Amino acid sequence: MFVYMTNGTYEYLTSFKKKHTEARMYVMQNPETALLFHETEGPSLFKAGRKYEILETAGTLEQTGFAVMNHIPVTEEGRPVFEYRFKGRAKMIEKQPGFKAFRLLRPAAGDTYIVFTLWKNESAFLQWKESASFAQAHEKKESLGGPSSAQKIFSGPSHISQYLLPAEDE
Repeated sequence: MFVYMTNGTYEYLTSFKKKHTEARMYVMQNPETALLFHETEGPSLFKAGRKYEILETAGTLEQTGFAVMNHIPVTEEGRPVFEYRFKGRAKMIEKQPGFKAFRLLRPAAGDTYIVFTLWKNESAFLQWKESASFAQAHEKKESLGGPSSAQKIFSGPSHISQYLLPAEDE
């Protein structure tokens, strides 16, 4: 299973999605950009875009909610360790109120993995961030074997992007 993403104007991406009603596509936006997220077992429908392999999945995507993407640059030698640690995660996020979906995405090109989560709304995400479950799920981040080990796994600092998935009629 794959995810393809491309950016553009909200209007263009919405019209593209409407032309491909059979595809699992989700249009999202934030103040800077709009993004089309296409989940499929087949090839991309985009002329240009980014390709990711789905390594882990939970929940169901839908065209409403609040999406958070944690972009994590991982070194080539750090990939097996990073993926192994995610496979062994406690899966507490799935029990959090307002949780809708999770995808761990491996890049087809480049070094930046994406941890994608979809929430009922921004408030549900913020409650997760303040929860004891969040602290427990992220404490392993600090115990990667010390600073030198973390440097071997990560090729740079991570960053977060957030998007609103408006309902179809908005």
